[in-house]
Amino acid sequence: MGVASTVGVASTGARTPPVASTRVTLRRSLSHATTMALRGLLEIKHNPQELFDVIALPVVFAVMFSSIFGGAIAGSVGDYLPTLIPGVLVQVAVAASVRTGVKLREDMNKGVFDRFRSLPIARIAPLAGSLLADMVRYAVATTMTVLVGLVLGYRPESVVGVAAACLLVIVVAFALSWIFALMGVLMDKPSTVQGISMLVLMPLTFVSNALVPVATMPGWMQAFARVNPVSHLVSAVREMANDGHFGAQIATALLGALIVIAVMAPLTVRVYMRRA
Repeated sequence: MGVASTVGVASTGARTPPVASTRVTLRRSLSHATTMALRGLLEIKHNPQELFDVIALPVVFAVMFSSIFGGAIAGSVGDYLPTLIPGVLVQVAVAASVRTGVKLREDMNKGVFDRFRSLPIARIAPLAGSLLADMVRYAVATTMTVLVGLVLGYRPESVVGVAAACLLVIVVAFALSWIFALMGVLMDKPSTVQGISMLVLMPLTFVSNALVPVATMPGWMQAFARVNPVSHLVSAVREMANDGHFGAQIATALLGALIVIAVMAPLTVRVYMRRA
């Protein structure tokens, strides 16, 4: 009788499946996101054409805007460069963040992210990894802008200030990329993501102090330009690069970037999981 009971317990225990923990720790989530970021870097390595826009745009913007607006606004191209290059630095990096949403939509349409969802990885890892890999594109964009500016005659006051300005722009572009990632999840076509994103960015980047003094704009446009986040970011970049000054504008830009990430990252992941 005792032997039968023991055998019954043993057999019952053998039929009970082990309970697997589905919880992914923060450390593992970071590891998964890093792995996905390396995947994105490998894509760039095997397809360098993805860097074409962040290489060409700084050249086109800097040369074109300096030639068109230099004499009219500052009297000469050389005098206009301290105003122009920080503005182009912000414009190019912000425009490059749109590619995140477009690329995400392309991958989702191809079923790439569906395969990722079947893996035992953190839900945020594919999205975060893709966005982290795009930071390389922002770094290329900021480096190219500074190099083109130097070739044209731009001479910043502080090398440390320029490096800090580039880093600030990269962080802000990464934060904005979460917004475009959400658009990529919500919309059905990459062309739609591209079109609507640029429609939003055009007034933000051009109705600002990036290219021209705000005082030259009509009154209603001045009001928008003064509260435009792009204007505050450009002002912070100019303070660091041109004057070597680290003021409150930097803290404001960083705080804004952190708020955008804190709000948009969980929202993007939640919407992605529901739609997927």
